[in-house]
Amino acid sequence: MKKVFLMLAVAAIVLCGCNKDKDKLSDKLIGKWMQAEIDGRSALTNEKTVITFISDTKAILSSSRVDYTQTEYKWNNYLECDVQIDDNVVTVTGKFNDFKSIVCKYMVNSITDKEMSCHLKVSILTNGNASFNYPEEDVILKRVTVDYKNDIIGTWEGRISSQEGSEFDDGELHRWEYKTDGTYIYYRQTEEGQWVDDVNAFAEYFVDGNLLCTRWMNNGDGQLENREWWEIASIQNGVMSWTALREREDGSTYTATFSMTKVN
Repeated sequence: MKKVFLMLAVAAIVLCGCNKDKDKLSDKLIGKWMQAEIDGRSALTNEKTVITFISDTKAILSSSRVDYTQTEYKWNNYLECDVQIDDNVVTVTGKFNDFKSIVCKYMVNSITDKEMSCHLKVSILTNGNASFNYPEEDVILKRVTVDYKNDIIGTWEGRISSQEGSEFDDGELHRWEYKTDGTYIYYRQTEEGQWVDDVNAFAEYFVDGNLLCTRWMNNGDGQLENREWWEIASIQNGVMSWTALREREDGSTYTATFSMTKVN
């Protein structure tokens, strides 16, 4: 009889320990995270995903990665996801529609208040079966403590402030009017100094934390969708600063910066 009581006591301690560890992981997960490193290198801005753990069962996923998948999977703006925690494995599942879903498995190696190290597996499911698997990655995520989705609303005027910027930049002053419905209007200045809106087939954006993702398409036949990603470094006193880690064709990287002021 003593042996039975002893075994029950040990089992209770083990179960309590497991639940306690699970609670610790879920507590530390709560909040917003973004990739800082992928497979030992600094993550390019256009590779970054933001995930916000609301609880140990719910999360929000935002991503604008251009890769091998079909177009509808490349633009995920605040996708609602279910979360399941099993020991150190955090499974995040989001449904694009009734047929397609995404499953992200974070195998957590270590986690602190500011940083999380994981092995990441991401799959696209079609009717419950894996139709595409991303290459597995070792990632380091950093906690994001700011969210600029409301601060960016309004019209801003600026130009590139670094030697290199983006393939779309001409070094001239431009304006962007970010609206609350997730669309924006791009303005260019005429030779007479007048600001005119440059009409596109569409122009959309989202901000999650400090990650700004934009996509647009010019009017006309045969036009392709364009995309650009920035990280908002700060918005203070009517001045907004952007930064982005980008890659050249030869594989080397550079940091682009952009500065603009708010137009009243």
